[in-house]
Amino acid sequence: MNVTANTTLPTPSESSYCGPGLDHFHATYRGVHGYVSLLVCVFGSVANVLNIAVLTRREMTSPTNAILTGLAVADLLVMIEYIPFACHMYLPQRPKRERYSYGWALFVLLHAQVSQVFHTISIWLTVTLAVWRYIAVAHPQRNREWCGMQRTLAAIAAGYICCPLLCIPLYLAFEIEPKIALLGEDGNDAMPNSTTGQNTTLYVVDLSEMGKANNNLLMDVNFWVYSVVIKIIPCIALTVLSLRLICALLDTKRRREMLTSSSSRKSTRVMEKERQTDRTTKMLLAVLLLFLLTEFPQGILGVLSVVLGQRFFRDCYNKLGEVMDILALINSAINFILYCAMSRQFRTTFTVMFRPRWMPVPQVDANGHNNHTTTQVTQV
Repeated sequence: MNVTANTTLPTPSESSYCGPGLDHFHATYRGVHGYVSLLVCVFGSVANVLNIAVLTRREMTSPTNAILTGLAVADLLVMIEYIPFACHMYLPQRPKRERYSYGWALFVLLHAQVSQVFHTISIWLTVTLAVWRYIAVAHPQRNREWCGMQRTLAAIAAGYICCPLLCIPLYLAFEIEPKIALLGEDGNDAMPNSTTGQNTTLYVVDLSEMGKANNNLLMDVNFWVYSVVIKIIPCIALTVLSLRLICALLDTKRRREMLTSSSSRKSTRVMEKERQTDRTTKMLLAVLLLFLLTEFPQGILGVLSVVLGQRFFRDCYNKLGEVMDILALINSAINFILYCAMSRQFRTTFTVMFRPRWMPVPQVDANGHNNHTTTQVTQV
């Protein structure tokens, strides 16, 4: 999530660092961002509640699904927290006197911190999931030992403990700062040379004294942690792990085909395994693509903000804040669709839980066939 956009009063600039096109895009998209983000958050909140409900079923218990549950919880908290922020900042445009009150400034500060913590947790769990999947495919004989339920729960707990500590530079870099502005009776900026305007104290989230010290050293540290440690390194790690996992899956498929090539007719079980391999590969590619589309650009922009300075941060990074937010929200909301599209077991369990009373109960075995009386564990 973007942690600094919309935290300070807009200031005029002599010329835009990234050109007038970005200014026009920012002004246009900002007008609809509130509505779009609310739709995504409402859908994503419901979807993640459903994810949690399905993945925590007793028959769904597995290390992989435990990680997916932890991921769903983090994504749910990100979107629930973003809803009041979107309503306050975008719907409707309240007078400045209301938007920049001390109470709302405190909320915006907490929003920047809380949203970043939970989004960092979701990144941690996404990389953990890739590691667990790779071990399961590349080292199946060690999977039970290395990726058992106890170690999985420890990895999830570590994410929820370490990620708030990782965001400490963010907590220290920003604070609430009072600013004096000339406002009219409507609570917005007074006209130049107005005789009816009065000086009003507005409260904004800005760099703290600690963040400004030593030529904004702490601010730079915050951006390096945010861009490199939280964004770019996980992107590289997930890319490498996913590519190796896909290669391992394809290698397993080739070996299976060689073993069955002497047979004129493949068994139903072998064909189902091959189809499952294809579904898993497509899911991995989808997860990787979504992760890279939402996280990698934010990391690059953060690094550029440190390298190119405050003008780039003000004129480019901040004006892409809403776009980065909506991409992160979409990534947090879309997993339910991926599970339904690519996991037969998830669809079956979901149908069992939420089907109308008059519909028959679907029953599947471990291979996804509708012929047993119990629903088996899924590795989504």
